[in-house]
Amino acid sequence: MVITLLIVDDHPVVRDGLRGMFGADPRFEVLGEAADGAEAVTAAERLRPDVVLMDLRMPRTDGVTAIRELARRGLPTRVLVLTTYDTDSDVVPALEAGATGYLLKDTPREELFHAVEAAAQGRPVLSPAITARLIGQVRRPAPAALSARELEILELIAKGTTNREAARQLFISEATVKTHLLHLYAKLQATDRASAVAAGFSQGYLTP
Repeated sequence: MVITLLIVDDHPVVRDGLRGMFGADPRFEVLGEAADGAEAVTAAERLRPDVVLMDLRMPRTDGVTAIRELARRGLPTRVLVLTTYDTDSDVVPALEAGATGYLLKDTPREELFHAVEAAAQGRPVLSPAITARLIGQVRRPAPAALSARELEILELIAKGTTNREAARQLFISEATVKTHLLHLYAKLQATDRASAVAAGFSQGYLTP
């Protein structure tokens, strides 16, 4: 069966290159193009391609938003991300939104073809670099939990309390407060009070 495609990228040169590459292979048929996520959703709903090749960082509507909207509408189209970005802030949201695969734009031609075929069948596809990154995250030991005393100090510094005031309120020495601060900085992977408070909120130790 011929696999139908929709190419989504904000750069016309990239779209032209992909259209020429896939159009020259009888296994594929390019049904259309889109320059941003909003156009991609409209085109996917109209054309019903087997696979959408989706860039992520685009003006107006980004790729992750488009992937979420395609999933919300229940379209059977598979989305294969094709981008230059491999950071956690790009990879994880795209996969969580419903992307079937994630490849980088330096992927060789035949590997890209095989990836599109796999995506059309619903099989997950990840570039080697992305796979290594995700495995590294899984294998990374979980950070140690804050002790009750460290949590008390974190809550106090979130309120703007100084070390001296914290020591007075907790009936401990100022030196002990500093020691606890160093420990919670290490556990939260923070470098100062502001980043510790931010990490405390993001990791659920603090609530607004």
